[in-house]
Amino acid sequence: MAELADAFVMAPGGAGSLEEFFEMYSWAQIGIHEKPIAIYNINGFFNPLQTMIDHMIEEGFIDPKYRALAPLCDTKESLIESILNFKPLGTRSYD
Repeated sequence: MAELADAFVMAPGGAGSLEEFFEMYSWAQIGIHEKPIAIYNINGFFNPLQTMIDHMIEEGFIDPKYRALAPLCDTKESLIESILNFKPLGTRSYD
């Protein structure tokens, strides 16, 4: 899937969706891919996920530069805009 994709979009789902999201999120951090990631936050479904990621950053488990790596998008227009305006970080981190 990852090799064929131009971007990764997470929509509401279950454990498999979270597993696939975090795999792409962590792969972006360590430089395995430089493709856009976006979270389609339909009806605020992923607000708790954003809170968890923010907490992980605050506690020092995720570098703050990765906060914007997978933006929450509340509309399809913001989702498309996020993908089209994506800029790779250009750095690798194994932290």
